[in-house]
Amino acid sequence: MKKNYLRTALGLLAVVLAAAVTYALLRDGGKGLKYRTEKATAGDIRATVMATGKIDAVTTVIVGAQTSGMIKAIHVDYNSPVKRGQVLAQIDPATFAARVEQARANLMLARANLEKAEATLQDAQRTRNRYETLFARNLVARSDLDTALTSMETAQAQVSASRAQVEQARANLKQTEIDLAYTTIRSPVDGMVISRNVDIGQTVAASFQTPTLFNIAQDLTKMQVKTSVDEADIGRIREGQPVEFTVDAFPEMVFRGDVSEVRNAPTTVSNVVTYEVIVRVDNPEMKLKPGMTANVSIIIDHRQGVLRVPSAALRFRMPSQGGKREQGGTKEMQLWVLAGEKPRRLSVRTGITDGSYTEITDGGLRVGQEVIVEALEANKKQPNTGAQPPRFLR
Repeated sequence: MKKNYLRTALGLLAVVLAAAVTYALLRDGGKGLKYRTEKATAGDIRATVMATGKIDAVTTVIVGAQTSGMIKAIHVDYNSPVKRGQVLAQIDPATFAARVEQARANLMLARANLEKAEATLQDAQRTRNRYETLFARNLVARSDLDTALTSMETAQAQVSASRAQVEQARANLKQTEIDLAYTTIRSPVDGMVISRNVDIGQTVAASFQTPTLFNIAQDLTKMQVKTSVDEADIGRIREGQPVEFTVDAFPEMVFRGDVSEVRNAPTTVSNVVTYEVIVRVDNPEMKLKPGMTANVSIIIDHRQGVLRVPSAALRFRMPSQGGKREQGGTKEMQLWVLAGEKPRRLSVRTGITDGSYTEITDGGLRVGQEVIVEALEANKKQPNTGAQPPRFLR
């Protein structure tokens, strides 16, 4: 029994000693610990918003067909430069040419009918004049004069109808000529063909919707990047902000542009709300191509020669120490510096950050001071306290 009591007492004593050692280490600011430090430096910091986007031409024109028929000829291909009005393709015009000839013949017939109606009207006017003279001399009855007047009015109405038929035939001829002209597909703008969706012999049907034949980029020396920015960051995006981005085709090159538009229409995917931001960029060497994926950095702020520390130093916490505080809308945080071998807490105010470094705007920190970024154990063994571990009696 005495041995059991003794073992229990010694075990409790060991626990108490270990707790006392731990308390002493925490109380004296972390003696027995070593620290990894880095120096506060003067340098540049850029606050950025990261996003991904798709490169596209500023203006892409879809060229379609307004008439149906078989593709008889194609005069351009992928990457072909084109000028405004240049012929791109030809739909078989035979059917439309025949319709034009038929419409022209109908117009000629309508004009002939108009001439006939005008001649009939002249005859009816002469008859009316003659009956008016005879009626004035009491040589014909009133009914005969009325019949002559009715014939003249009927002839006048027929002339009006014939003139309307002429206009109708002329409009029909114009429509058929327009349809014939639409069989020749022309470029509406100067640019370059970036896609071709038809081949010779293929039939296009424009009955319900306009089929797409070609996509033409108007000017590939002026490109744009359509990016999606998270709602948490969109409030910091403004028109005119500088932008840098890279593409997988040229990973070592940095392309530059600026924000040209922040669109207010939201897009929600899996409860994530984003907004589209348009970035304009010059492409004089034609290295950027439509459809490329761009890794975009929108530069929110850029400050040169400021006092900065690694952001890890602001995240470092001594045991039982507090963290970030807000005062008057200004960020006040804590970091630890080494004063000799002893750590000392320093309250500082921060500015912008790029994730790796954070600007220090106030707090007494100086360039070259060592700031603690990590606590390291002196060794992997228990600290040497000078006390012997208890020995259990058997």
